[in-house]
Amino acid sequence: MFKAVRIHETGGPAVMRWEDYDPGAPGPGEVRLNQEAVGLNFIDVYHRTGLYPLPALPGVLGLEGAGVVESVGAGVSDVKPGDRVAYAGIPPGAYAQVRCIPAHRLVRLPDSITTRQAAGMMLRGMTARYLLFGCYPVKAGDRILIHAAAGGVGAIVSQWASHLGAEVIGTVGSAKKAEIAKANGCAHPIRYGDVDFAEQVQDITGGRGVDVVYDSIGQATFMKSLDCLRPMGTMVSFGQASGAVAPLEIGVLAAKGSLFLTRPSLMAYTARREDLLDHARDLFDVVGKGAVTISIGQTYRLEDAARAHQDLENRKTTASTVLIP
Repeated sequence: MFKAVRIHETGGPAVMRWEDYDPGAPGPGEVRLNQEAVGLNFIDVYHRTGLYPLPALPGVLGLEGAGVVESVGAGVSDVKPGDRVAYAGIPPGAYAQVRCIPAHRLVRLPDSITTRQAAGMMLRGMTARYLLFGCYPVKAGDRILIHAAAGGVGAIVSQWASHLGAEVIGTVGSAKKAEIAKANGCAHPIRYGDVDFAEQVQDITGGRGVDVVYDSIGQATFMKSLDCLRPMGTMVSFGQASGAVAPLEIGVLAAKGSLFLTRPSLMAYTARREDLLDHARDLFDVVGKGAVTISIGQTYRLEDAARAHQDLENRKTTASTVLIP
């Protein structure tokens, strides 16, 4: 019998149970996957707490993983047994040694990328791709602000944006994380606990403001992030690690300079098969040529996922976190 981390109710890390789990045989259009690595993401916390409900309880957490195809169901032709593949996004179910998943959500891995790397980069890397090309088309000479610059998404965004020729400003929580951010192409790491980050951004930009802000922190940073933007700049709110953003009177956007605001999701940007493949291709390309390096900051056994969640919520992690089944 295989094992998985399941929740029978929502709540804190203690609701996660390491228990027997049989995913069954793959149905039509599905693949049964032997998982070699699983990615940890903040959306897993949202599913665990019930902020974003799972389809049903009991349920298996996790939206990102990589491994080897064991068997395929009827009608599957894109992948075959023995293929190394990865995925990121719905349906949940990654926190398992073996799982079934729709074949159309899988991408085959190049030989140059390990399954551990893939599990640490698919969701974050494809998120970085839609942030930099979909929400706002970052180009040479642009100035961007990325919150949590030493985190999984922040590290990839900083490297990729720097490769595009943008000037990267980032917020971090410690001197150690400032060093990590700088090594990843963040030209101006700001320790938000020591200074007013909005004032610092205005100082760095000579009062002009940045072209785009990428904010995964939410409640604690949202309003000050608006103050970092140039007129007609773009605010991208793609997470809420500190809590949900309060309801907004949209006139604020006009008052602060005719700002644009978007709340995107990877699921929307990769809903079509061709878009998923485009995101993965571009990610594999920048990683393959060394423009973006995927750093696995820490690994945990899958059965220790509760401890990994605690460390993530307490901001003890850096870069990407991988769970090993």
